[in-house]
Amino acid sequence: MHKPSDNPADPFKKALAEATKVMADDPELAVTFSVDPAGQTADSMRLPQVSRRMTRDEVLLARGTADAFALRHKFHDTATASRYMPQGQMARDLYDAMETARIEAVGARYMPGTAGNIDAKISNDARRKGYDQITQAADAPLPVAAGYLIRHLATGRDLPAGADNVMQLWRGFIEDHCGGTLEKLNETLNDQQAFARFARQLISDLGYGDQLGDDPDQLDDDQDEAAEDGSDDQDEPDSSGDDEGESEEAEASPEQSQESQQDAKQAQVSMDDQADAEMGEEVEMPEGEAPMDPPQPAPVSDADPDYKVAYTAFDEEIGAQDLAEAVELDRLRAYLDQQLDPLKGAVSRLANKLQRRLQAQQNRSWEFDREEGILDAGRLARVVASPTTPLSFKVEKDTEFRDTVVTLLLDNSGSMRGRPISIAAICADVMARTLERCDVKVEILGFTTKAWKGGQSREKWLADGRPATPGRLNDLRHIIYKSADAPWRRTRPNLGLMMKEGLLKENIDGEALEWAHRRITARHEQRKVLMVISDGAPVDDSTLSVNPANYLEKHLRDVIAMIERRRAVELVAIGIGHDVTRYYARAVTITDVEQLAGAMTEQLASLFDNDPRKRARVLGMRKVG
Repeated sequence: MHKPSDNPADPFKKALAEATKVMADDPELAVTFSVDPAGQTADSMRLPQVSRRMTRDEVLLARGTADAFALRHKFHDTATASRYMPQGQMARDLYDAMETARIEAVGARYMPGTAGNIDAKISNDARRKGYDQITQAADAPLPVAAGYLIRHLATGRDLPAGADNVMQLWRGFIEDHCGGTLEKLNETLNDQQAFARFARQLISDLGYGDQLGDDPDQLDDDQDEAAEDGSDDQDEPDSSGDDEGESEEAEASPEQSQESQQDAKQAQVSMDDQADAEMGEEVEMPEGEAPMDPPQPAPVSDADPDYKVAYTAFDEEIGAQDLAEAVELDRLRAYLDQQLDPLKGAVSRLANKLQRRLQAQQNRSWEFDREEGILDAGRLARVVASPTTPLSFKVEKDTEFRDTVVTLLLDNSGSMRGRPISIAAICADVMARTLERCDVKVEILGFTTKAWKGGQSREKWLADGRPATPGRLNDLRHIIYKSADAPWRRTRPNLGLMMKEGLLKENIDGEALEWAHRRITARHEQRKVLMVISDGAPVDDSTLSVNPANYLEKHLRDVIAMIERRRAVELVAIGIGHDVTRYYARAVTITDVEQLAGAMTEQLASLFDNDPRKRARVLGMRKVG
């Protein structure tokens, strides 16, 4: 006999799973609940977990996610979507967001109850991503705003607060560029193929037509015409006499053709001579002097002279204290401390361990038999035995670490959002405090971009006529959380900035690494250490959509090769869930962000270890976990 479950949430989950199968019109659909991120495949879907408490938010999120997935299963054809899918990343994001809005709008027409459930899901997503706190369109994702606008216009429903905020920030821009196209929205909603054409037109209106790729409908027309032409040629093999005459005339007299070309060349030479004569003395250069060419602009990158940047006017290098008010920084820092309170004990223990290892190698040697210094008590017995013996003094040797600087370069990209950036911030904070106790200067830097999808750089590029292969096409934001000379106690609140919603965006690692390298090489310390913490390869959709796919990755490799070749800086990297060993010679990859503190401690300790065998063993570690 089957024992009934004592989990009060099980009946709800079973009922929701059955209702989802009915809505999706697929009784074989596999529906599960998990703490992992929600998702779906062709024959299964994973919904957010519902705990025993069955809170209102949990129930609404599960229902909204189930409805959204069921509607996509029922009203979305993958083959049609793939056929019209654009090539560029920004265009793809716009296309996907608008198709999702279409599906949910169609579902709301047939099953009005789904609209309220999906509103709860949208509200949860918007709140989690901080959309209600965004005040500038540059900080709001355009594809998300476009999807929200399509859903609002198609259903007539007001959006939840955070989602409505994002939509309103971009609404004027979208309607100004796409007003005529948007009028056709209701005509296309029920036909996915017609809506796909509609979405591609919107993408073109918004200025991303270069990312659409070939028009699939045009390709079909060309193929049909080619087939018709082929059949016509077979039916009518003889062409008109005039065409044959022209063809024969063109091929019959190569001598005539050659003579015509020579005559044209002679005429051009004569024209050039005449132009030179008309210019007179102005074309003659003074004897012994070469023409003055304008000086070539300095290359953007020392590592790769061919690396290009479309526009540098919109980049910024800024202190963390200038990106938020002091009150907000204090609040964010308090939030960081509260969120990671359970972890701070373990990190502090590791930091103390690092400090002991460093201090064990510091201030532990003395110079004896000096005429002044600290009285050597161990040799007082000689003075007692022979009063004429002079007193002996000793002097402590200077620490070898007082002339060292360490830079921690933190990836501030969107993929670090959540626990990874929180742990990276607290680890950097504790490591800075620990090294400062050991008289080691520490600088903490972060890198991201000012906007998603290109920002002002892309807007100017579009206004300039979209020059081909413009190079990096986004506005950089390089953040100084703590300069090397600033004391830790004064900059402590700055690290809370990493908790600010909307800060983390794209990551262009190569330029950030070169920036950090320039800063540390300008320091006067004899020993320089640069540690990079990242969770992925360089990614910027705007840049990669108009340049070769490996453009940013190649530049990162070139910068690393330059730093390692010059050997002025000791470079080490830690990858969070990402294999950085394929880029850096000294690197370690951790599979769980919880291991970051230990990895940082070991890597820093190994760099200061006097035992070369032990140091090589730790630096040789390629993966943790």
